[in-house]
Amino acid sequence: MMVQRLLLVCFLYCCVRIGTAKCRSRALFPAANSRLKRSLPSVDNLVFSHSFKDAHLLFEILLSGIHFDPSGEFSVDDGELASLRQTRKLEVICEDIVPKNLSEILRLISHISQTEGHLHQEEFERTLLTLVYTTQRMANSNSTHQREAWAQSFVHLYKALKQDLMT
Repeated sequence: MMVQRLLLVCFLYCCVRIGTAKCRSRALFPAANSRLKRSLPSVDNLVFSHSFKDAHLLFEILLSGIHFDPSGEFSVDDGELASLRQTRKLEVICEDIVPKNLSEILRLISHISQTEGHLHQEEFERTLLTLVYTTQRMANSNSTHQREAWAQSFVHLYKALKQDLMT
């Protein structure tokens, strides 16, 4: 009887852990859960890099230059890289999932600081892309107050990513 109870408790614990892992990702990037206007089946598990080759491609795209319009449109400077199928995934992630306003980014920072353990791959990737977006907004800010606000969010995102890598 005691063994059955122990197995039941272990099973419930595993179910709760699996459920909280899925909920955590949804809490960090709520835009990934909303229905999108695009013709993609699901962006819940949309991840750009699945291999080292994909990570290298992401680095190459970032190095070649990317831009976010004030409306949130994403573009890649290099025409050859922009035409790749993988870049289309990156476009969807950057335009539809990455938070665009300061309050959403501050909410993301708050959620990351409250989570235990490592970020999942898609969370890390999306946080990194949010850092890139924040950097561009900081550089393009007109007023000192806006620039300081974006700089603070940049620093907090950087620290969160560094903390995730160091632990």
